[in-house]
Amino acid sequence: MKTITVFTPTYNRAYILPKLYDSLREQTSNDFEWVIVDDGSTDDTGTLVRKWIEEGQLEIHYYKQDNGGKQRAHNLGVKKSQGTLFVCVDSDDYVTPDFVKKHLKCLKTIEKEDDIAGIISLQAHEDGKPIGTYFPKGLSKTKLRNLYGKLKFKGDATLAYYTDILKKYPFLVAPGEKFIGEGYVYYQIDQNYYMKVLPEILLIKEYLNDGYTKNVRKLTKDNPKSYAILKRLSIIQADSWFEKYKQTILYMVGCRMSGQHMIKNAPNKVLALLAYVPSWLAWIIIYKRA
Repeated sequence: MKTITVFTPTYNRAYILPKLYDSLREQTSNDFEWVIVDDGSTDDTGTLVRKWIEEGQLEIHYYKQDNGGKQRAHNLGVKKSQGTLFVCVDSDDYVTPDFVKKHLKCLKTIEKEDDIAGIISLQAHEDGKPIGTYFPKGLSKTKLRNLYGKLKFKGDATLAYYTDILKKYPFLVAPGEKFIGEGYVYYQIDQNYYMKVLPEILLIKEYLNDGYTKNVRKLTKDNPKSYAILKRLSIIQADSWFEKYKQTILYMVGCRMSGQHMIKNAPNKVLALLAYVPSWLAWIIIYKRA
């Protein structure tokens, strides 16, 4: 059994998936498996991956599901994972040659730390510049909310979690929808655990026009029930009244778009009343024409 599971959800990405495959073939450690969940692709993804499996250069496990979205694919990937550590690498990303080796080395340093859920490392654009900022100097472990809040970290980061922890926190996607923000799982874990900081760039990201990042507003509008679920959780977990109020505004936007009662089911009805007008404005300005 491999120590690390590299998980890739993919949908009609046969045109770019070889870049990730090549980067995995170049790893300086082979102590990993590659779990691919095909989210109902209609291109040549299946044929391509089966060819790689036949080549036998990597341990690849391929699963295909009906199109249900990245988060459902993630749930299946976690279920099928055999690795101790589970790291999601999207189909439009690729990794540095020491991606696996550096994670293995870091993993050894946290084996006896019960409050650590996994490892967080940096991502970069293809020009080598980090996506956003570097981690604060001297930071050894962190909670995600603190990192993106008080410590003012910006940008994407690679999150590698212990698989057995992820199995306790599956994504919940509303029936008839296909997307919920990744914070739904990560911030639940954040309540009980820290992430070990690995302050190195180990993943290269390319933002494609058909990716989640460039279509986040439309995704929110198309999946409003799931968005409301996420924001309701964010209200409950927020550690300041200002943050609770901000998340209440966004929660009510989700309720408005999904036809749910905005104030009746809000965690804090006073904040919901105060957020009524701002949420209406946010819906008009940000999401109505998305």
